[in-house]
Amino acid sequence: MTLQRMALFCALVAGLAPLAQAQPLSRSDTPQATERLRTRLAERVQERRAPLPPDVQKITDLPYGPDARQRMDIYRPSTSTPDPSGARAPVVFMVHGGGWRNGDKAMPSVVQNKVARWVPRGVIVVSVNYRLLPDTPVSQQAQDVAQALATAQQQAAQWGGDAGRFILMGHSAGAHLVSLINAQPALAQRLGAWPWLGAVSLDSAMLNVPQFMRAPHLPLYDDAFGTNPVYWHALSPFHQWVSGAPPAQFVCSTERLDQPCLQAQAMARHVHTLGGRAEVLPQPLTHGEINAELGLDSDYTRAVEGFMASLDAVVAQKLGR
Repeated sequence: MTLQRMALFCALVAGLAPLAQAQPLSRSDTPQATERLRTRLAERVQERRAPLPPDVQKITDLPYGPDARQRMDIYRPSTSTPDPSGARAPVVFMVHGGGWRNGDKAMPSVVQNKVARWVPRGVIVVSVNYRLLPDTPVSQQAQDVAQALATAQQQAAQWGGDAGRFILMGHSAGAHLVSLINAQPALAQRLGAWPWLGAVSLDSAMLNVPQFMRAPHLPLYDDAFGTNPVYWHALSPFHQWVSGAPPAQFVCSTERLDQPCLQAQAMARHVHTLGGRAEVLPQPLTHGEINAELGLDSDYTRAVEGFMASLDAVVAQKLGR
């Protein structure tokens, strides 16, 4: 990657917020309607918060910025047995989905099965909120996630975690944001993040943003990405992938009509041409099941864990691989 390209990318992501805010939203997205929706979602989250296993401790709403949405939850073992090697715990850094305008870090589908499986094995799980549409464009959402990552790494030792053993993970819109950050590490490193091990993308349809936006698609993608091809390119993991980016696993649903596995396979081929490592994991699960069922005792979970274990010996040991 040339210095000019890095500078161009950073300038695009940092400077495109006004452009994104200028993109037209659907007529139903009035401030009152948006607020009602967020209130209902918050009430549903409160009603359905995942029960914690007895051997898991939760640190709630740790701030990484001044906004109420710039918060993260940390799930760690309630009793920590020191590793004989002295190694600190690996960290799964999880980013929720919701079409870039909904979702919450505490939703059971985001954390319940992942926490129940991995935290008792000695892996810390961090679940992150970020600011949402229509108030915050996708370019700024990516910066929120990058800032959350940098903050989590800076504080990881306080929870028994290892700043150098982070694995990024996201579902849907969160998978897009994680894939973008993993493809272009400079975005997070400019905010103070250290190198991480790799990323698991859970069923993103937005790996090649320009290609997707030029084909028939749902209006929600227009709300998120607008009509400017320059913006599409800046937020496209396919186009932003740089040589030396961490390895990635792209989980994709074979049940979706928009065929995300085609994008995942094209993305992996592109990464390979640049000398990187990427693999595709097609699953006969719905979009929601790919998120909610990760962590259940299944071949699917074991396949994801196989990729995670391949990234680091300590991760492999914790996962029993």
